Amino acid sequence: MKSSRAQYVGFLLFLVSILRCKALVRHTFVVEETPYRRLCSTKNILTVNGQFPGPTLYVHKGDTIIVDVYNKAKYNITIHWHGVKQPRYPWSDGPEYITQCPIQPGAKFSQKVIFSTEEGTLWWHAHSDWSRATVHGAIVIYPKKDSTYPFPKPDAEVPIILGEWWKKPIMEVYDEMLRTGGDPNISDAYTINGQPGDLYPCSKQDTFKLRVEQGKTYLLRLINAAMQDLLFFSIAKHSVTVVATDASYTKPLTRDTITISPGQTIDVLLKANQNPDHYYMAARVYSSTFNVTFDNTTTTAVVEYSGKYAPTSPPPLPRLPYYNDTSASVNFTGSLRSLASDKYPVDVPRNITNHFIFTVSVNTFPCPNNSCAGPNGSRLAASLNNISFTNPSIDILQAYYYSINGVYGARFPSFPPYVFNFTADVLPLSLETPKRGTEVKVLKYNSTVELVFQGTNLVGGTDHPMHLHGYSFYVVGWGLGNFDIKKDPLNYNLVDPPLQNTIAVPKNGWAAIRFRADNPGVWFMHCHIERHMVWGMDTAFIVRNGVPPNTHLLLPPPDMPPC
Repeated sequence: MKSSRAQYVGFLLFLVSILRCKALVRHTFVVEETPYRRLCSTKNILTVNGQFPGPTLYVHKGDTIIVDVYNKAKYNITIHWHGVKQPRYPWSDGPEYITQCPIQPGAKFSQKVIFSTEEGTLWWHAHSDWSRATVHGAIVIYPKKDSTYPFPKPDAEVPIILGEWWKKPIMEVYDEMLRTGGDPNISDAYTINGQPGDLYPCSKQDTFKLRVEQGKTYLLRLINAAMQDLLFFSIAKHSVTVVATDASYTKPLTRDTITISPGQTIDVLLKANQNPDHYYMAARVYSSTFNVTFDNTTTTAVVEYSGKYAPTSPPPLPRLPYYNDTSASVNFTGSLRSLASDKYPVDVPRNITNHFIFTVSVNTFPCPNNSCAGPNGSRLAASLNNISFTNPSIDILQAYYYSINGVYGARFPSFPPYVFNFTADVLPLSLETPKRGTEVKVLKYNSTVELVFQGTNLVGGTDHPMHLHGYSFYVVGWGLGNFDIKKDPLNYNLVDPPLQNTIAVPKNGWAAIRFRADNPGVWFMHCHIERHMVWGMDTAFIVRNGVPPNTHLLLPPPDMPPC
């Protein structure tokens, strides 16, 4: 795969990186079980350093850090730095059996996290089984030390992490889903910064409180760490102004309610411009799937103004859209625009070398004697272009780097193998069964990609927040219904499209993204609804090395977890 000269250059670069590591900031993540009490009962959960949510990492744009991950739990674990591009260094990216084998109980892995163009809010989370339900935390990326925000500096900044809580141990929920083949049990609560809020039993005393002073402005760094659901978020009697998403600045967008997908981050400015009082901030589900149960509860936190006054009791609740209000969701997402200024320009690829269309579908596999808990006794599955992804026995990055045959295939289709009315109300049952496989898409270095995600109504149409590791991409278009290859590209936004790493493909609709394949390595792409990812709505891009040594993969670290 590499010439002797390239190996020599790579070795020198590796030595330089080792020397630099001595001066890098190091963090320690200890993964361990910790008892936590929520909803009137106590259970052990996986945590990092005993914290839920986990510790926030603070860096500046362009920093590199080392995170020493110690697994003191009884489960395998991996940690992913969501939205961090990790240029030329997928070894620390984290997805299990894609770029590494898991860190086994009792083992350690020192992960180098390389920040490059990201600026704003990202997050880290476990990327093995369903451990990320409680193993997650925020990443705050400040501008470079000689730079500033493209908006007035806020008076304070606060991460707001939206999550889910199950009374049962999350691994029991996961194992039961795999065993029965049906949908997983829904969560018992949503949370804001780990707390369910006033509307749940045994929770009011620990509700998260955001204390504000009238006239000041607060930067809320929103993260949707929920496992299964898109969420609506709002603050009673206040609007917020979006200024960034997925660590990329946006044109200011003022809204009463925002929609945030699992995996997505949104930075908003909150002006404390109301009468001193207590006001609820709240989040609840946006669920467009027909005939599927969901957690219909509402999590709250309290915005408390400083000063002496008699607060309204209970505080006012914001008006959130109805749970299946697709127009509220897509109208918000479709309104995001990149800043596209002289200091923060856009670089949308114009000459496209790779045109792809990937269908995103929920599917089923037949079970013997119709014995599973999916529709008509089937096992629920999911696919991209009719291929339901199967994890290999060793990670794909290792197999690619060391030229190990038989681990993955490189024949992921560029277009749907079956063309039909993807969003029809009624579709033949014969289309529901996909093929199983470990297929990837190989790209030449510096090639340009346009990828259209096409939702289907197989089994049941729903939204799919698609996340690509190692890259941010421009969302140049979206729509409801079937993508029209002749008409829809005429309406693409190539001037100021948002730059994101996660995009919600609307129910029975489509979304078009563009990016330049300038980050060599193996990069996972998957739906960030956890059950869909487990069911197989995944693939990976392998981006080959360029010609100069500085466009090659960096050498692997010496402590890669063994398979």
